[in-house]
Amino acid sequence: MSESEKAPKPTLLLEEILSFVDKSSGLKSNVDRAEKSTEKVSIHQSVDGKVFNFSTNDLSEVLQRADSDGKNFIQINFVNGHKVLFTDTLVGFKPRDTYGLDMSKIPRVVTTPDLVSVFAAIEEGLSSDDITEYEIDVLKRVYAAIIQGGEAAGFELQFERRWLGRLMPSKTKASA
Repeated sequence: MSESEKAPKPTLLLEEILSFVDKSSGLKSNVDRAEKSTEKVSIHQSVDGKVFNFSTNDLSEVLQRADSDGKNFIQINFVNGHKVLFTDTLVGFKPRDTYGLDMSKIPRVVTTPDLVSVFAAIEEGLSSDDITEYEIDVLKRVYAAIIQGGEAAGFELQFERRWLGRLMPSKTKASA
C-alpha cells in the first residue's frame, strides 16, 4: 500500500469520531490543524471539564458499539495499544495495573469522575474509626490506578495527583 493510500485513514477515523462527538450531549471537540502532518484533537467533557487529547496519527481504528441498554458508544483503538470509549457524556479508559491491587475487583473501564468518588471515600475513611489503614491503602491504589490509566490514555491529571498530597497532612492535626 502506498503512502497516499494510507494518508486518508486517520482523516476518516477522525471524521467518525467527530461525528459521534457532535451528536453527543456532553462532549465537545476541538481540532488543531496547525501541524501539516498531524492533527491534535481535544475532547472536552462537560461533566467535569476534563480534556482528553490525542493525535490523529495515533489512531488505529474506531468501532461502533452499544451497551446492554442499547446506548451507542464508540471504541477508539490507538497504535500504541491503548483503547478508550466515548459515551454520550464521558471518555472511558482502562485503569493502570497497580502492584498490590486486585484489578478484578475494580471496573475494567473508569472515567475521570471516578477520581472524585474514590477521593471522597479516602477522605471519609481518614475521618472514620470504622475503616482500616489497609482499606485506605487499597483506595489510594485504586486512585493511583485511575490517575495513571487516565494519563496514559491522554488526560492531563496533575491537579488530581496533588489531591492526595493535600489531604494527607490534614490527617494529623498541628499542636501548639
